[in-house]
Amino acid sequence: METPSSVRILTVCTGNICRSPVAERILQAGFESVRSGTFRIRSAGTRAMAGAPVQPPSARIIESYGGRPDGFVARQLTLGMLRDTDLVLTMEASHRSDVVRLDPSALKRTFTIREFARMLKLLEQRDSGPAPDAALPAWWKALPARAAAVRHLALVNDAADNDVADPYRRGPEAYQRMEDELAPAVLTILRFARRTAPAGV
Repeated sequence: METPSSVRILTVCTGNICRSPVAERILQAGFESVRSGTFRIRSAGTRAMAGAPVQPPSARIIESYGGRPDGFVARQLTLGMLRDTDLVLTMEASHRSDVVRLDPSALKRTFTIREFARMLKLLEQRDSGPAPDAALPAWWKALPARAAAVRHLALVNDAADNDVADPYRRGPEAYQRMEDELAPAVLTILRFARRTAPAGV
């Protein structure tokens, strides 16, 4: 159950029917296993097919990682959503640009999901021990600023390595490529969450 202190994470792609729902539902299932009710994961699209369900191949990917695709409805990204979010994870650098144009204040808390996963690996090398139990939500809400501080160390030679390929209206191979690019980043974020969770959580 969401509370005022919940850590609010928004995943963003174009249509909000292929990539960002996969990230949303797998992250939500994984974060629930870390600490139920502490994290609220939602998704939206920069040009959303509002009201549409998740695409069937994406639904199958969600299920294969223990998430639930049922009840999903695509939403158009809005300024209000961004103002109500602690961390924005986009599927492409172009989506990050769209987010920042809509809400310039989101600059330092918006990352492509693959970029953010690399940053967490760098933070793991620097940090020791779990987050304080009582301060877990606040610790996560401060994480974007800590990640931004190591952004320069997480740069890649090919900017395409920051993006997750769009499989919309393409065949099974495109969805497999999406999974191959997206799933490792999602799992890295969840491993970081488990590693930094207070003992006993």
